Amino acid sequence: MSLHPGSSLSVLLGRRLPPSAGEARRAHRSAAAGAMAPQRRSAPRGPESGSGTAAAPDRGGRRHGSAKKSRGQPEPWWRWLKAACLLCSAALGGLLSWSCLSAEDGVTEVLAPHSENLQGKFIEIPCSEDYDSHKRFEGCTPRKCGRGVTDAVITREEAERIRRIAERGLSLGGSDGGASILDLHSGALSLGKHFVNLYRYFGDKVQDIFTEEDFALYRDVRRRIQQRIAQDFGISSSSMYLTKPTFFSRINNTEAKTTHDEYWHPHVDKVTYGSFDYTSLLYLSDYTEDFGGGRFVFMDAGSNKTVEPRAGRVSFFTSGSENLHRVEKVHWGTRYAITISFTCNPDHGIGDPVLM
Repeated sequence: MSLHPGSSLSVLLGRRLPPSAGEARRAHRSAAAGAMAPQRRSAPRGPESGSGTAAAPDRGGRRHGSAKKSRGQPEPWWRWLKAACLLCSAALGGLLSWSCLSAEDGVTEVLAPHSENLQGKFIEIPCSEDYDSHKRFEGCTPRKCGRGVTDAVITREEAERIRRIAERGLSLGGSDGGASILDLHSGALSLGKHFVNLYRYFGDKVQDIFTEEDFALYRDVRRRIQQRIAQDFGISSSSMYLTKPTFFSRINNTEAKTTHDEYWHPHVDKVTYGSFDYTSLLYLSDYTEDFGGGRFVFMDAGSNKTVEPRAGRVSFFTSGSENLHRVEKVHWGTRYAITISFTCNPDHGIGDPVLM
């Protein structure tokens, strides 16, 4: 579940750009008044800085400072100019690289670091108008909008057990691209470039993959997340209904093969899935330990906020445009999560999965 005048290079480098060729020659002439220029060991004593004109004659009437020497003297300036240009190029390359990363990331604040064990964090934000175009249900349809994160609802051990359910189910299939889906409610399972119905396609084999204990844990986790959402938004949990799609996701850095694999695009859940009123995600793996990239990004005006996944962490939010979001591309490893969505409309409700 898943857009936003640079300084000149001379300012970025903290120094003036190197002088032009004309400036270099003028500075070189003025150096004859006192600066000491590079010279050969065989050069005679006397004024040695040189200039663009011939040197004064010595006692024998001979003049020093040949044309060859005059041509050679500016060389240190050109070397300096070349070095400065290389420095500018390196700085420009670094700036462009930083810009590209910033354009992909756009992140300015970490809302929930993976290193912190959060009992609860909730931020209230103004509701969008998305809910006005849908039937309203008193006591459930969001009037208080926002987003929350907690590590206190599901334990790491429970998250690991839930993850093993996902791993076993996804072992039967998997996408050719980087994003695989398993929906225990509808039976939808990624298989190559398509989806199959897990229960029909594999039949009785499914009972060798899942147990009644797996589904009981699934129901209990769903119930506790539902209660926490209701508590933080000040509504009754009985007015909320599980809705579709609710699914496991497994994401790695394999190149996308179909549009279903392109999970990183910004979107609004209420627009994408009209039934959604409240969205939650339970993370089943750890950012920086199990995978890199893959952070969840709320795309706020002027200041994006990220949630860094952590096994057992629950992130939840109202599903309207007030919570435009995306997921960063996963760069390495494998990211597991389950999206659990809720509606206020009983007509869009679904039941918990049962082992067939």
